[in-house]
Amino acid sequence: MAGKFARSWALLKASAAVLRSDKSLLLFPLLSSVCTLLVAASFLVPVGMLVIGGAHAGEDFHQRMSVGSYLLMFAFYLVQYFVIIFFQTALTGVALMHLRGEPTSVGAGLALARAKLPQIFGYALIAATVGLLLRMIQERLGLIGRLVVGFIGLAWTVATFLVVPVLASKEVGPVDAVKESVELLKRSWGENLIGNGGIGVVFAVLMVLAVLVGAVLIGAAVAMQSVVAIVVAGVIVVMGFVLLSLVQASLQGIYAAALYRYAEAGEASVGFDQALLQQAFAPKKK
Repeated sequence: MAGKFARSWALLKASAAVLRSDKSLLLFPLLSSVCTLLVAASFLVPVGMLVIGGAHAGEDFHQRMSVGSYLLMFAFYLVQYFVIIFFQTALTGVALMHLRGEPTSVGAGLALARAKLPQIFGYALIAATVGLLLRMIQERLGLIGRLVVGFIGLAWTVATFLVVPVLASKEVGPVDAVKESVELLKRSWGENLIGNGGIGVVFAVLMVLAVLVGAVLIGAAVAMQSVVAIVVAGVIVVMGFVLLSLVQASLQGIYAAALYRYAEAGEASVGFDQALLQQAFAPKKK
């Protein structure tokens, strides 16, 4: 177990080195976050209309909300997943260019994602359908439903871990991309998700530390009884959390791109040690 965490940390440092050399990669998760917030805000209007209309409908309110909410939820999932996958594809495309030693730019990533719009929409449709089904199971089965959803959701995340790199690098449809993702995982490293888990653990620790530092800053500002100090402390804390989220998303995209290159062709990428990836991709021993 200690060796696995050591390799995770080494892979994380290699991904961070790539990010330091190409900080423009941070723009993709930033744009994704802004667009998903806009999408969420745009759905508040129809939700409000459903609530108001249901209130006027009286006895018909709950029935209308039941049907309308599921349709609205599916539309929301579809648009949100489309936006997220679009920018993930752009990020992964640029990461793959960088790892191949090719010239990179934000424009090149966005152009690549635009060229993949049909595939991105198809995968977003699959993801939205899965998301809605999991939500329905959770609501109908209570505690058991939450456990089932958690297990299925984890399995789905593992199975589709390399879908975006496949979409970004190949001319395949979303169904074939899911199949190839599963095959690459099974053939190369199965259940041993060392790097992805390592990134999650590291940033979970960093988030906890950020909460503690933020509490100290805000507490000190409140003690000073200065509105300006409180506002400045609040801005610093928010910017810190945003930066951590952007770095984590970028590192995950770089890491997924590097793992995909190795899983598909067995070649190490710029900044990644061949022997280290060999260990990370080692099939689980029986």
